[in-house]
Amino acid sequence: EWAKEAVGLGAGEILLTSMDKDGTKSGFDLNMLNAVAEVVDVPIIASGGAGNIEHMVEVFEETPATGALAASIFHYGEVAIADTKKAMADAGIEVRL
Repeated sequence: EWAKEAVGLGAGEILLTSMDKDGTKSGFDLNMLNAVAEVVDVPIIASGGAGNIEHMVEVFEETPATGALAASIFHYGEVAIADTKKAMADAGIEVRL
């Protein structure tokens, strides 16, 4: 309901963070992303839960998210951004290399 209200008030994009997943590195909340995407017609950026390259690929394969963010996996050098971009490109996901 809040996402619909935000769009009704003029939001042109939603940064959607799962507080249940944030910091867990267990993957994005795909169910939540899909549920919100069903009721709004603006781009959604996925946030919260990225723990590896596979999660970054999965969020684009399994949801209509138009963007995704990750913090700690990159900040602490657990995952290289270049490797993530390559894996996404190899999976057919449009990404700037």
